[in-house]
Amino acid sequence: MDAIKETGEVLIAGSSEVIDQTSRYVEMGVSFAMTYGVKIIGALLIFVIGMWIAKRIQKILVALMKKKKVDDTLQTFLENLVYIVLMIVIVLASLSALGVETTSFIAILGAAGLAIGLALQGTLGNVGSGVILISFRPFKVGDFVAAGGEMGTIGSITLFATTLLTSDNKVITIPNSTIAGGNITNFSAKETRRLNLVFSIGYGDDLKLAKSVLQEIISSDPRVLSEPAPFVGVLELGESSVNFAFRPWVKSKDYWGVHFDMQEKVKLTFDEKGISIPYPQMDVHLRKNED
Repeated sequence: MDAIKETGEVLIAGSSEVIDQTSRYVEMGVSFAMTYGVKIIGALLIFVIGMWIAKRIQKILVALMKKKKVDDTLQTFLENLVYIVLMIVIVLASLSALGVETTSFIAILGAAGLAIGLALQGTLGNVGSGVILISFRPFKVGDFVAAGGEMGTIGSITLFATTLLTSDNKVITIPNSTIAGGNITNFSAKETRRLNLVFSIGYGDDLKLAKSVLQEIISSDPRVLSEPAPFVGVLELGESSVNFAFRPWVKSKDYWGVHFDMQEKVKLTFDEKGISIPYPQMDVHLRKNED
């Protein structure tokens, strides 16, 4: 009887201990929920609302860039850049709401950004130059330019590099920093261009006839513009020739066609009119050595 009583007392004592431990765990859970539950809910609200705001800002930015007719490449770059920056801010704000110390995260991000910037300074320089080229538009796709030590038609403009298509159908890729850091000549920027050709005749040829022939060649080509007026005149009296400046204006699209045709016409017409085109000569006088 005493043994049963003692066993019952042990069971009651064990049950009381279990109840006490359960109560402590429940109190700890309630305390944790009261302490961190609000923070978790707040962090989730900040994250969700922040994402909604970020998307709204992104849409507004895209609408403004389309209204301002910003280049599509630059639109995509700025859109993604703004969204990434906003997401970093939202994540840091959410962590801060949870009570996490974000100062160390910011320091780590700063150090990582510096390291990445130093490692990719050439690439980032190309990106910066690409933004400048796309924003200020010194040329566009289809323009014939001289840039980065090369000459050709612009094939594409990206944030990292620009491609040129040469007249012999080669594709040249030039880093944007190389183009932005040098001179850019855009031959397609204006609707008209002037040919700067020089034709020479001999000193024994009829100067007035040669000038008249050159003027007639210009006036007979319908591609030559009347305004601005073309010009033909004596450029200089060279060592072995009289040199004429030949300056007709044409539309930019006709430039190379007129350039090649004019030289052929001048040569054929000079031959027909008996006008010589001198070439470099050297007179050598031999003296007989008299002993």
